[in-house]
Amino acid sequence: MLRLIAAAALLTATVFPASAQMKVGVIASSTGPVSVVGVQQKNTAALLPKKIGDVAVDYIYMDDNSDPTQATKNVQKMLIEDKIDALIGPSGSPNAVAVLPFIADAKTPMLAPVGTTAVVLPMDDKKRWVFKTTQNDNLVMDAIVAHMKKTGIKTVAFIGTSDPLGDNFAAAFKAAAEPAGLKIIAEERFARTDTSVTGQALKIRAASPDAVLIGAAGAATVLPEVTLVDQGFAGKIYQTHGAATPEFLKIGGKKVEGTFLAASPMLVLSEIGDDVASRKVALDYIAAYKKIYDVEPGTFGANIYDAGLLLERAVPVAATKAKPGTPEFRAALRDALEDVKDLTGAQGVYNMTAKDHSGFDQRSIVMIAVKNGSWSLVK
Repeated sequence: MLRLIAAAALLTATVFPASAQMKVGVIASSTGPVSVVGVQQKNTAALLPKKIGDVAVDYIYMDDNSDPTQATKNVQKMLIEDKIDALIGPSGSPNAVAVLPFIADAKTPMLAPVGTTAVVLPMDDKKRWVFKTTQNDNLVMDAIVAHMKKTGIKTVAFIGTSDPLGDNFAAAFKAAAEPAGLKIIAEERFARTDTSVTGQALKIRAASPDAVLIGAAGAATVLPEVTLVDQGFAGKIYQTHGAATPEFLKIGGKKVEGTFLAASPMLVLSEIGDDVASRKVALDYIAAYKKIYDVEPGTFGANIYDAGLLLERAVPVAATKAKPGTPEFRAALRDALEDVKDLTGAQGVYNMTAKDHSGFDQRSIVMIAVKNGSWSLVK
């Protein structure tokens, strides 16, 4: 009789497993200089899945005030006190680079919604714990350089932020431009918190390039472009996907008219067809966001939304191997994220590998121009 009761209990536990719970930290720069990016990322956290399979998900949110030091403090609290199984964030590239050692030491997966490839490349024992939900710099620069060549540009100046994001943009642009025969004749840097770049703009104008590429993100993308225009620069101006925010158009106004940028198809959904794989997911995300906040999000919010889609794919796999809240589960989750294939997100299709923890290809990038104060697909 006791054996029968025990067997029945075991069968019941197998067929009707108790719901497990995992904790996910979310860090965004909803205040400070990066808040143009961070607010929409914080808002998007409300759309993340509350239950994945049989696993309930508890999200723990913290603001880092756009400060790498605060980001590291937040991460340490989440890892030590909250014992999170995964981290989504932080918003800024310097912040993500700063927290990487703590994430790696804790062997906890991080889904980084940042531009810099420094968090995933070159791959090593620390960066293997990081997965990036934005396009890698080489895809962006390849598209920009191809457009420059097509439009007859021969000389270019670069101005970017003096941080890991700017460093990677500069390096990726050089790697793409030089083989294409483009000559970089000036390079300038500025801090995200700077209120003037007049000196840098005057040097660039004196060099007289055919075009200027700005390597920045969020609000920092506007100042150098507006200053260049104010100083009389008449050549073409290019931006990366770091400028893909409604605020860029609003703050820049007429002075950013005619800007070219390489960014997500999400910006021009009305001009692309259903043959673009990410279109439906992007429309679903925008509708869900707008229902709550009554405004449309930018692509930076989509980076958080896609992190949720990646977890939806990977968590059920990891849960078959270990219990949430354990080192074994976190290791299994990392492995499952690395095995993600053909996952359509709001900005492209993810195909992760051991060497590529972004997973995007050319389908995640289109050339866009600012036309009549709106985004317009370059055809």
